[in-house]
Amino acid sequence: MAEARTVAFHTLGCKLNFSETSSLSRLMQEAGFEKKAFDAEADVYVINTCSVTENADKECRYLVRQIQRKSPQSFVVITGCYAQLKPQEIADIPGVDLVIGAREKFNIVEHIGQLLKGDPTKICSCDIDQVQEFHAGYSENDRTRAFLKVQDGCDYTCSFCTIPMARGKSRSDSIAHVLETVRGLAA
Repeated sequence: MAEARTVAFHTLGCKLNFSETSSLSRLMQEAGFEKKAFDAEADVYVINTCSVTENADKECRYLVRQIQRKSPQSFVVITGCYAQLKPQEIADIPGVDLVIGAREKFNIVEHIGQLLKGDPTKICSCDIDQVQEFHAGYSENDRTRAFLKVQDGCDYTCSFCTIPMARGKSRSDSIAHVLETVRGLAA
């Protein structure tokens, strides 16, 4: 997939997802991709998903169908909570090329570089207990306010919540790094 040069992003869900989508966008741009609006034609579409509500799952499927009608030759990449919780369900959606779980989402550039159109859907996921790292993230120039990720996951197992299953155990950034990032955002 060495030819792809444009990428478009869509975020479903929480502010944490918005901060991570912005970070993923910066990774892709640093790798030479030009960012496009989601409604524009792009070589790669990345949907960062939520799974708190059934509507988010339905919206993800709707967006994939929309991309397939508009740009069937494009690569479709799904990441986020829905991708971690139900990777095979997403892989079974026609048009999805890559499903990236919680541990692999920040290796997105590498995974996209291995895609070939027409190959079976690739799933890059693991058991959530294997997710140990913390990846800092923040949104920048995407919204009027910046969103800063300081913690990921949760150690509580509330009956109504999927966060521990989708994001793993609680992990946090260092205070020094959070302050450094805040200073940079403020500047």
